[in-house]
Amino acid sequence: MSDRRESIVIVVELNQTAPHAWIDGEQLREAIRRVTSNEGFSRGNVSLAIVDDPTIHELNRRHLQHDYPTDVLSFVLHREADHLDGEVIVSADTAESTAADYDWPPAAELLLYVIHGTLHLVGFDDKSPETRVVMRAKEAEYLNLFGWTVPAMADEEDEADAAGGSP
Repeated sequence: MSDRRESIVIVVELNQTAPHAWIDGEQLREAIRRVTSNEGFSRGNVSLAIVDDPTIHELNRRHLQHDYPTDVLSFVLHREADHLDGEVIVSADTAESTAADYDWPPAAELLLYVIHGTLHLVGFDDKSPETRVVMRAKEAEYLNLFGWTVPAMADEEDEADAAGGSP
């Protein structure tokens, strides 16, 4: 019997137009491979684009009719059984500015965006409070594989304050 890991072929193509020295493309590729394989996909192609805010703003407007920059966009091109083809687009500019708010490195914030986008590709969503909790737990699980702990998120702090508690 062969090891399942030997038969996993997830090709990750990286296109980096945002020229930031702190971006670790190999780590981001590895994050996509880990998420996809751990969530049951053994074949496929995922394109990862690292762009700036003006580019992601235009893509967000064109594809989702949202007229603002965002942190991550993901598009499933094909998903069935153990095969996945998709695209993840992340903003290095947003990662850099948001990381300062949480006092952690922009590389960790960008890794979070890549994990988040890939979780969307494999079928997770964060539209409801229930699914958001599951997705946040998965994000934390995958970030931990790379040595990061998720900082307290603003929406979690707001929810705790509304419930009379603290994060």
